[in-house]
Amino acid sequence: MNIEKLHDIISENNLSVSIDSRKIEKKSIFFSIKGEKFNGNDYAIKALEKGASIAIVDEKREEFSSIKEIINVDDSLKTLQKLASYHRNNSKAKVIAITGSNGKTTTKELLFNILGSKFQTISTSGNLNNHIGVPLTLLKIKHDTEFAVVELGANNFGEIDFLAKLSNPDYGYITNFGKAHLEGFKNIEGVIKGKTELYNWLIENNKYLFLNFDDSEQLKFKMNSNISFGINKDANYCFELLKKERITVKHDNNIFTTNLYGEYNFSNVCAAISIGLELGVEVSLIISSLEKYKSTNNRSEFIKINDKNVVLDAYNANPTSMELAIKSFLKLKGSKAVILGDMFELGKKSSFEHLQVVEKIKNSSIDNYFFIGNEFYKFNDNENHFFKIKDDFYKTILKIKEQNILIKGSRAMELEEILNKNII
Repeated sequence: MNIEKLHDIISENNLSVSIDSRKIEKKSIFFSIKGEKFNGNDYAIKALEKGASIAIVDEKREEFSSIKEIINVDDSLKTLQKLASYHRNNSKAKVIAITGSNGKTTTKELLFNILGSKFQTISTSGNLNNHIGVPLTLLKIKHDTEFAVVELGANNFGEIDFLAKLSNPDYGYITNFGKAHLEGFKNIEGVIKGKTELYNWLIENNKYLFLNFDDSEQLKFKMNSNISFGINKDANYCFELLKKERITVKHDNNIFTTNLYGEYNFSNVCAAISIGLELGVEVSLIISSLEKYKSTNNRSEFIKINDKNVVLDAYNANPTSMELAIKSFLKLKGSKAVILGDMFELGKKSSFEHLQVVEKIKNSSIDNYFFIGNEFYKFNDNENHFFKIKDDFYKTILKIKEQNILIKGSRAMELEEILNKNII
């Protein structure tokens, strides 16, 4: 079955798209995607039994042959990607692509809320930003969708270029370049090369770049079609940071107040405001959207627990985001403790980068510190500061007395569970 015909079936029957047989909804089409530890073909029949209208498979099995609701293709994933590309290119929606080492999900969510205050807008769910997640996002575009905010993630070269071709964005923005996914990118130069694949694609296709003029790497693209922002006076949208603990900014005599913690969120807020203004959202709507928005999913959350201030930033971590989080945390008044978990996907740089964090903490004004994970444990100094696993930490540390507490680590560390252990 060709892509056009498959697209017609989905459109005419208003089918949603799923790759998870556990979350099947009625009037949906199930794609049997294969992974390292699973084979979606094994669940095609179960998906139909749960209410899916159609199942796409890429294996010829005897049990499939008599089921008319099963459609066999050469490659389910490639079919999903081609379908998403065809759907996007036949929609009227304007696509804004966002990538970067840190802050892309926060920027995406801020922008989604701002644009959604005036326009029919969809965005990437959570961080479904890879070769599977991006197609699923594009297939959420409806006939009345005006803007789609699509997050692009990558951990190796060529992936951003592939996702750009797939999503065909009208605008693009790179949040920053940091020490993330070094297993694939090797070093900061590799990160810059990989992330700027988005800008290079936009330039080649005569589309628009949103640039942070406070970023020296992004300034290199200023001669191309762009809309710029920053404290840099040469930017189209110029900002002033008024408050750092809960980011408040000023632009053109307008004050924008947010619930976001951390100076590192300044550029995320400025980017979302600038894009919103450029695309026609009124200042009053942007102010209201930012005031209502609250960070969730363990990202830069400022939480009060037993009269203590907890900064929960346990959604992800890399050397750059860790450094920025610690820098902002140090500016809080009162006693301070940090609970830091391992940073993943750093390859050969892992031990070095974890040691850098340990030394930074030990040489700072932080009153107490705890490191959890195998990588941090390599630098155990026989004091109650290093723990291989969280259970060892819970058994040893009964109560943290400091007034301010930062919790940060990679997603797989699941450090947010500390909040439920009566340690704070």
